[in-house]
Amino acid sequence: MLKILKVWCNMNYKEFGKDNPKTIMLLHGGGLSWWNYREEAEALKSEYHIIIPILDGHAGSDKHFTTIENNACDIISFIQEHLDGHVFLIGGLSLGGQILLEILSQQGDICKHAVIESAMAVPSKLTNALIRPAFGCSYPLIRQKWFSKLQFRQLRMKSELFDNYYRDTCLIQKNDMIAFLKANTSYRLKESLRRCSADVHIYFGEKENRGIKKSARIIHEALPSNSITELSEMYHGDFSINHSYDYINAIRTIDTENG
Repeated sequence: MLKILKVWCNMNYKEFGKDNPKTIMLLHGGGLSWWNYREEAEALKSEYHIIIPILDGHAGSDKHFTTIENNACDIISFIQEHLDGHVFLIGGLSLGGQILLEILSQQGDICKHAVIESAMAVPSKLTNALIRPAFGCSYPLIRQKWFSKLQFRQLRMKSELFDNYYRDTCLIQKNDMIAFLKANTSYRLKESLRRCSADVHIYFGEKENRGIKKSARIIHEALPSNSITELSEMYHGDFSINHSYDYINAIRTIDTENG
């Protein structure tokens, strides 16, 4: 059964398969929401306890976005208080992947396995500087469906997700959108990540930009126990959003081969 709950730190989340012993937490991409992982949750809920937090500053959240570090701290606190301090696996896409990297930096033994998809670890000063003036001009257009469709096509998500994308994008406040985009383009790995004890699986698409590809290799070099996979013909977010069956199989394989 699916439900949304509010916890002490005002973090809302979707929950599936609550009675299953192994917990998987999935952290959605920036500008998206829990539906990023809807198909994975539906497919895995008979085997795993699935939790999908709504990241700060996004539609369905009660908190403004401040920093990646603060969002990571809240998730760690939630796991400590509600899940005995440890989960089987945490996955994250893009901004969610950066938050996952920060979680692993702050508490490297919080999960047995981690799946990091398309996470940026190479700051871009130019992009970061352009975000605020660019959104000053374009933000009013977000509520225009024609403009949202243009943005949606650039993201290459499957068409049936447009209504979710349009609805939730319209609900994101301007300052929150600027805040998480600036955080996304300025995040750097912490030295403490090298002490992470989780088994980490890094994925990036063959069709992604050079920054993401470079980031994947930087993350690979920083972590003591990890694998890195380039996904043939895939773009940013393709793996979990458009190829959910492959993502589901990857999780099951991790469990089968590593337990």
